Amino acid sequence: MSIEHIICDEADLIKDSGVCALVDGQQIAIFYLPRTEQKVFAIGNYDPIGKANVLSRGIVGDVDGQVVVASPLYKQHFNLLSGACLEEPGVSVPAYKVTINQNKVVVTLPAQSSAA
Repeated sequence: MSIEHIICDEADLIKDSGVCALVDGQQIAIFYLPRTEQKVFAIGNYDPIGKANVLSRGIVGDVDGQVVVASPLYKQHFNLLSGACLEEPGVSVPAYKVTINQNKVVVTLPAQSSAA
């Protein structure tokens, strides 16, 4: 099961850049690339290599046809569709479904398990 969260208006996003949103206690990096087919991408903001919440501040680009963000710390590239790190096999960040619906940015997260 998953839950949709309205994050902000499309107008609140910064073209060709990232912003961070706190959703259910998780920092989510949202990137707005209006010249791509998908337009918005969402991954976890935590850089597992640099060990800091900084990916929303990274530089977006293209590496071998993959839409990526370069971490501002050690410059590893994370695929914005899958969350996979290009330089470190086996290292990744969560990637989330994100859409723009009636000018609202909507991120879908898996439902939190409440089992004790």
